[in-house]
Amino acid sequence: MAHMALTVGFDLDMTLIDSRPGIHACYTALAERTGTYIDADLAVTRLGPPLEEELVNWFPADRVAAIAGLYREIYPAIAVTATPALPGAAEALAAVREAGGRAIVVTAKYEPNAELHLKHLGIRPDALVGDLWAERKARALREHGAGVYVGDHEGDIRAARAADALSVTVATGPFDAGQLGALGADVVLDGLTAFPEWLAGYLAAPRA
Repeated sequence: MAHMALTVGFDLDMTLIDSRPGIHACYTALAERTGTYIDADLAVTRLGPPLEEELVNWFPADRVAAIAGLYREIYPAIAVTATPALPGAAEALAAVREAGGRAIVVTAKYEPNAELHLKHLGIRPDALVGDLWAERKARALREHGAGVYVGDHEGDIRAARAADALSVTVATGPFDAGQLGALGADVVLDGLTAFPEWLAGYLAAPRA
């Protein structure tokens, strides 16, 4: 049976895309532009929270907004083509649609840049909402009726909880499978390649 009411939300960075190479290049360029040291290797191990939360580690608080603007300005030319999809990303969205559902992307990334990534990789969600982090993502998930949210970060688990959605996590970001389980994820997968099989089982299971 098709589940026409099914809506699944997906995070972007380290869930659908491996944004580390592009973001690393962007931080390196930002350091060169500003003359400020940034440990890009360290920064890309902490992906998930909003950009400003990383920049405050390298710049005075009163400069963060301006530096974030510069980062977002140089990002399209530097980061987009350097960023691949993670294995199983396209297939995960396709599995939702094959089940009669909608697949949306809800991310903390600046929405215009998130859209550039998706277009470049040929990933076409039914909706994209950017600039939301952790519990703030719940607003978009609720508005779109998402009953499942797929992410890689503690903030994504918090988002699912706040939206009363099932928290499905993939161990492709900064947290391993054991950590995601300990943080309260309802489902932990090694990566999105396992998602279609999980979804089929989830939809086939009897509901209380």
